[in-house]
Amino acid sequence: MTLNTRTLLSVALGLGLVFLPAIGLRAQNAAAQAAQQAQPASSPTSNQDQEPDPLKRPRTDKEQRQAQKDLRQELKGGYRTWLNQDVVWIITDEEARTFKSLSNDEERDAFIEQFWLRRNPNPDSPENEFREEHYRRIAYANEHFAAGKPGWKTDRGHIYIAFGKPDSIESHPSGGAYQRPMDEGGGETSTFPFETWHYRYLEGIGDNIDLEFVDTCQCGDYHYTIDRGEKDALAKVPGAGLTQWEEMGMAKKADRFKGGSMENLGVGPGTSSQQSKEFDRIELAAKLFAPPPIKFTDLDNFISEHKVLSGPVFPFDVRTDFVKVTDSTVLVPVTVQLKNRDITFVTKDGVSKGVVNILIKVTTLTHKTVQSQEDTVSVEEPAELLEKAQDRKSVYWKALPLIPGLYRLDIAIKDVNNPDHMGIYGSSLDVPAFHDEKLATSSLILGDEMNLVSSRDIGEGNCVIGNTHICPRVSPNRATPVSFKRTQQLNFWMQVYNLGISDTTKSNEATVTYQITDTTNNTVIFEKQLESKDLGAHSDQLTVEKTLPMAGMQPGKYKVTIKVNDEISKQEIAQSAPFVVE
Repeated sequence: MTLNTRTLLSVALGLGLVFLPAIGLRAQNAAAQAAQQAQPASSPTSNQDQEPDPLKRPRTDKEQRQAQKDLRQELKGGYRTWLNQDVVWIITDEEARTFKSLSNDEERDAFIEQFWLRRNPNPDSPENEFREEHYRRIAYANEHFAAGKPGWKTDRGHIYIAFGKPDSIESHPSGGAYQRPMDEGGGETSTFPFETWHYRYLEGIGDNIDLEFVDTCQCGDYHYTIDRGEKDALAKVPGAGLTQWEEMGMAKKADRFKGGSMENLGVGPGTSSQQSKEFDRIELAAKLFAPPPIKFTDLDNFISEHKVLSGPVFPFDVRTDFVKVTDSTVLVPVTVQLKNRDITFVTKDGVSKGVVNILIKVTTLTHKTVQSQEDTVSVEEPAELLEKAQDRKSVYWKALPLIPGLYRLDIAIKDVNNPDHMGIYGSSLDVPAFHDEKLATSSLILGDEMNLVSSRDIGEGNCVIGNTHICPRVSPNRATPVSFKRTQQLNFWMQVYNLGISDTTKSNEATVTYQITDTTNNTVIFEKQLESKDLGAHSDQLTVEKTLPMAGMQPGKYKVTIKVNDEISKQEIAQSAPFVVE
């Protein structure tokens, strides 16, 4: 069932899915009206001699730049300090742009209030725990990390303000003698002062994060580094601070600075396994110095300059996957997961029914709509079983065909039985291209149910990809693995594209290996290898799907990995997905 036009427009306007720059328009109209009132009265003239109505005349580029400059000049005093100092490490780029575009102090005060409220872990509390903790961290950073500049400006201050106190710190305040671990080359050297901060978990980043700060100027200004060799004070001293292999004559110290490596570590017994992780360090740095994710997005529509949600937020989880359809089209399944407990049920004639309107919108970076889907999800339960059904979840699934490129995905939901109960979601959507000659895979999907569908249902229906029905498990965020119970089955599904085909046999020649790893101790507890011919001998595309019982698995953290080694094209590829067994 689809939404009628009036309901759709109401939901879209109320949830911020109609992108009208309301605040900017008010500022522009007010300025135009003031300019019109300031003009002296003139004698009546013909229509040809009249000036264009300033309310209808578009601004020139020069006028637009001047207006933006004037607005920036207005942002001064406490507002400038708030933006450029108080929240500089936690405000998102979109929030900062919106704040700079506001036209008066009343709107700025309202924005600041909603900024803190969006991050408040307990919105009903008169005290904002997040804000209080944030300013406590700034005070701590200024007290402990100052180094010729305020502590909040330093790298350690930045990380502390954004993520809080590390779980442990390995500190070497004087540097000096240092026995390298084997993954840094082994051997003994002397270092500058440095610290290693360890976080057991950072939301949106991952588990067991180690951050290294080095004071190369020996002035107290520790800066974050991705090069573990930067702390080596003897790195440029010939014959000093050698690694284990350099001492044995198996490597030369000068080789550390060749090849354009991102880390100037000497070669040693454990360094080869670390070379492939250099790009992981760059990705980690990018995540660390980006604004931390907003945990509570109940008022996020204020960012888009729309009205604040008037009722309690309606939470939901979202997952997107990517499946190749043709060389120019990618199928993007969007999964929306709702908790039945969050839906308002109305009981009539012994049946309890909840109804949710869902609107999905995909736009380009220029705000052009390329996909818009609207649907209604109904959940019905016998009234006497409603309490038990509250613990279950309902899933809505829609597959959107898109060409490769960068988009924005917006989703809005509305509880029909409680109109003030709404929720919104917005995120970038980077649809990959599957090039002809490059070995590639779809997303690796984990689910607790998977089965083949009848021939008439192939490619159609809820959670159906090709001839397989599999509903993805959805986690609250990308950093949190999906969870399964030991009484359930683990199902995983993935497609492989662009396998090489032999000119002589006209068939593929690849091995497909899937394994389950206990990530607590990095132990492989299950592994099986298949020949690609067993999955489809003459195709350059294969589907890997497997069902495994979890009754014998102990509670803990695990990972599914599927590796493909193509003997013809000499390419390898792997996909992994973490999960938790409860």
